[in-house]
Amino acid sequence: MKVAIYGQTYSDNALDYVVELLDELSTIPAEIYFEKEFYQLLEKSRTVKEFEVFTAESGLDNSFDMFVSFGGDGTILRAITYVRDLSIPIVGVNTGRLGFLSTFKKEDVRKVVKEFVSGDYTIVERSLVEVHTEPQLPEFENLNFALNEVTVSRKDTTSMITVETHLNGEYLTSYWADGLIVATPTGSTGYSLSCGGPVIAPTAKSLILTPIAPHNLNARPLVISDDTEIRLKVSGREENHLVSLDSRIATVENGREIRIKKSAITIKMIEYTSESFLKTLRNKLLWGEDKRN
Repeated sequence: MKVAIYGQTYSDNALDYVVELLDELSTIPAEIYFEKEFYQLLEKSRTVKEFEVFTAESGLDNSFDMFVSFGGDGTILRAITYVRDLSIPIVGVNTGRLGFLSTFKKEDVRKVVKEFVSGDYTIVERSLVEVHTEPQLPEFENLNFALNEVTVSRKDTTSMITVETHLNGEYLTSYWADGLIVATPTGSTGYSLSCGGPVIAPTAKSLILTPIAPHNLNARPLVISDDTEIRLKVSGREENHLVSLDSRIATVENGREIRIKKSAITIKMIEYTSESFLKTLRNKLLWGEDKRN
């Protein structure tokens, strides 16, 4: 079994649980690789044996069985920039807050190994969206995809922007708003949800257009087929606006056309039988709980 381990380098609250994972992995034959900076953090505060390391540029390949991410959902969004198109299955151990993607409680970290070895899991492919412009934005030249969403939003102004939107070449509308989110099913529980968008099952073949604080109050989230090409063009009082792919942001001049479509590559997520998507929804959104007392 070949395992890659990744986490945030600015926090050590996950390290005790990393040590627990290493202890559990020691019970089986396992090759263990650490993200270089995370390993340096671990070495500073814990006594561990020497492990191989990887970076975003090297050290990973498709021979890995599992990529374990320690942190919150944001950590997994950064983890996909390491995995890219290598098809390494990802599992998240939640040391953050909400955790729709990082589904395992840190206290249950040993189950990550035990349930994987026992086969109590499935591999779920999560779709990505990608951005294209002419010329391509240098910030996204090598990483032009997102797992959760692509967002256009205002910059350097309190005024709203106008987002002219076309779907497969046909004009849809011009959103007068703080911005517009194009979310994947995975991203339906992220920024889109906080702006009133629907929750969609991860395997649904859909995309969501969710306006951010629209002034035209009849503007509502729209679910479309994921084979739709979306074209956006922003205008407003300022010269520039922002485009973000998950947590990566670029400044773009108004008037430049932005094309968004489903990516040809997918990200594989490990869904354990004990930590299903529906169970996560019930736990995180408090569905089915009696609040009358």
